[in-house]
Parts: sequence; C-alpha cells; structure tokens
Amino acid sequence: MSKLNILYEDNQIIVVEKPVNIPSQSDKTGDMDLLSMVKEYIKEKYQKPGNVYVGLIHRLDRPVGGVMVFAKTSKAAARLSNQVREKQFEKTYLVIVNGKMEKKADHLQDYLLKNEKTNMSRVVKEGTKNSKLASLDYEVLKYQEDINLSVLKVHLHTGRHHQIRVQLSSRNHSIYGDQKYGGRGHRKQIALWAYELKFYHPVTNELLTFHSIPKKEGSWKILELI
Repeated sequence: MSKLNILYEDNQIIVVEKPVNIPSQSDKTGDMDLLSMVKEYIKEKYQKPGNVYVGLIHRLDRPVGGVMVFAKTSKAAARLSNQVREKQFEKTYLVIVNGKMEKKADHLQDYLLKNEKTNMSRVVKEGTKNSKLASLDYEVLKYQEDINLSVLKVHLHTGRHHQIRVQLSSRNHSIYGDQKYGGRGHRKQIALWAYELKFYHPVTNELLTFHSIPKKEGSWKILELI
C-alpha cells in the first residue's frame, strides 16, 4: 500500500494529498483507491475492528493529484457535503496549458454536456438539453516562450465533469499531457493539480486552508521557473 501524505487530521476530518493515477474511490478497474487507503490507515492506526466509516466529500479525476478531504464521522460528512452544495467549498488548481493566454486573468463561462459513452464533455450552446453551466476564473502565473506553455492558477466556481480540461481546450489552450482533450506531451502526466482547498471545519466552523504543490519533475518542471 502507498504511504499516505496526511496534511491534517482530527477526530472529524482527514486531509490528504491524493497521488496521481489513483482513483478517488473504487471503480471498475479494481485498482487500489484513495478512499480505501484512508480507511485502512484509520483502521490500523486506531486498531478499529470491523468496517471503518470514511465519508467521500468530493473527487479528483484519476490522473490528477492534490488536496482532498474525507470525513471521519457521518455528521462531518453531512456538513461538508452541504458546504459543497452551498458553494462554500473553494477549490484552486495549478494547470500548465499550451500557448499564451490572451488575458493575464479572466472569467470563463460555458455550458457543458457530458457524453456518458465516451466519458468526455464538450462546450455546447446555452439551452442544450442536459447541459450544465460551468464557470471558473484563471490567473496566469508564468508564460514560458521557448516551450510555448503557460502556468495558470484556476479557481473553480462549479464542479462539472472534466470542467477545467474542457473549458481550456475549447479555447485552444489544452492542458499539457491531457490525452483526452488534445494536450501536447504524449504519454506525459497531465499537468492539472488540486493546489488549494478551503472549507469550514464541520464542528468548530473555523475556516481551514490547505495547500499541496506537485514535485518539480516531469510535466511540472516548468514550476522551477516561477
């Protein structure tokens, strides 16, 4: 079992850094997933018999790494899930994209439609049946001219399927290493990382902020230039 990188833990929540290429929860592949890893960690650390309760509050795509929070009690899970619904969960990502952005910072808003067969989403016209509004803000941290790549900080306002990947690729700024949406960097790790997570503690109501920065290797070597 992979060793968990635990960023914070108390009797209500546990915040961990999700490794890349590990599912957030069990899927049809049967591969080890982060939810099971957290359960196993708690079971071993506290020598708990039987099944261990761990609540899944949000997910990250399998190839994406970064900050995730899990609930250790059903009360914490209910309160955190309510924060997600009420848009009190703040998620910020680091992204490396192809090309130079027209603006140093901007707000992007689109309607996205998911294709269940291909597990991909695309931008469609407002009013398209089953489409969902997607919005985010981005800020350019760095543009590296010699390799024509930009590092962005992206703040999500909605949590749609493949949202960041689709909204950026639809503007010809696909994410480096994103095989599904036409990114450069064949066989490279996708350069999308859950960098910051803000939410209110489910019991104390204190505003908590957690950060995770990818190692400056592979697709992320450009971070050395920031």
